[in-house]
Amino acid sequence: MVSRFQKMKMKPLSILLLATMVVSLSGLTGVAYAAEDGATASSGDSLKLLGAGLAFGLAAFGAGIGLGQVGSAGLAVISENPALQSKVFIFVGMVESIAIYGIVMMFIILGQ
Repeated sequence: MVSRFQKMKMKPLSILLLATMVVSLSGLTGVAYAAEDGATASSGDSLKLLGAGLAFGLAAFGAGIGLGQVGSAGLAVISENPALQSKVFIFVGMVESIAIYGIVMMFIILGQ
């Protein structure tokens, strides 16, 4: 059962998600500009850029959320037992690797 406070908290998040989707989909419509001789751009290039941006953006967004959770839990663990600091750094590194995978995928998409 969702409380009234949670409904109020979810409303701005759903509006932000809807606005993000509208802006993302408006990039698929394309804009016509005058082209120079021999310079033709296909829609594949624009979709590559959109895909690369989404790959990195979503990976960085997910890594940021994960790092917030792991970081707060890690600080709590370190404050109770400082000997576990190295294990906390391993978990933080695992979360950060998600953003690195997103960067790698972005370069793979742009390299094709």
